[in-house]
Amino acid sequence: MINYNPKSWVTLIFAFHRSDTFRMLWKEIIYIGLFTLAIAFVEIHFFPDVVQLEKLITVYSLIGFVISLLLVFRTNTAYDRWWEGRRKWGEVVNDTRNMAVKLSPLLKEKSDRDFFARMISNFAVSMKEHLRLGIDIDELNLTPAEKNELINRNHVPTAIVELMYRRLKLHREKGEISDIEFLSIDKNLNALLDSIGACERIKNTPIPFSYSLFIKKFIFIYVTTLPLAFVVQFGYFSALIATFVFYVLVSMEVLAEEIEDPFGTDDNDLPTDQLCERIDKVVQEVLV
Repeated sequence: MINYNPKSWVTLIFAFHRSDTFRMLWKEIIYIGLFTLAIAFVEIHFFPDVVQLEKLITVYSLIGFVISLLLVFRTNTAYDRWWEGRRKWGEVVNDTRNMAVKLSPLLKEKSDRDFFARMISNFAVSMKEHLRLGIDIDELNLTPAEKNELINRNHVPTAIVELMYRRLKLHREKGEISDIEFLSIDKNLNALLDSIGACERIKNTPIPFSYSLFIKKFIFIYVTTLPLAFVVQFGYFSALIATFVFYVLVSMEVLAEEIEDPFGTDDNDLPTDQLCERIDKVVQEVLV
């Protein structure tokens, strides 16, 4: 995720970051520019008597309004997914911190404190990687016995919570943790599983294919036929107008596609790496 100063207008306006949609779409912009220029050329030289097409400007204005409504809905839906993912990761930060604070006065043995410190941090890292391309077990801070137990598990974050439950159960059976204390920690463990379940729902449920395909086709047809309405008044400049409209509309769609899956490594995705580091720092400070 890019950290920036939202109040620095001049810097933002003239910045040309790699996440800028122009850098992503420059080839498509050139193709559309040449294509619409060809349409304008054909209309001007082969169909000069097209005064009646001036009425199309009103039609295209209405169609443009419809497209803007679709893109507003598309962008809002994508941002809702991004923000829900951020809320769930915020809950993970809170639950891991609360759990570490609750365990700190209960655990007397250094081995127990080290175990939960490692496992709480391991859960955050495994959740992050699980929502990306998959978990490399070597990235986790595990003992050889723990690694052997987790290496064949399909859902490593759940397995890590299971290991913590087992250790808590031993302390409960020994009378070192009361039932009330166990239930209090149990709420945080359940909340961790709920959070990763919600993030999996976001990741595994993209926008319906038909809806996304319709928007892309609608934008393409609208932009490529735009010179038909504007060439009478603007001549070859109508191709420039169509290209600019294409850039604006497609940029909104590209940005929506990027943020609707917020758990990757794109510039506008959630800062899950930094959140995992924050969790580890707090847990180590409380338990170790």
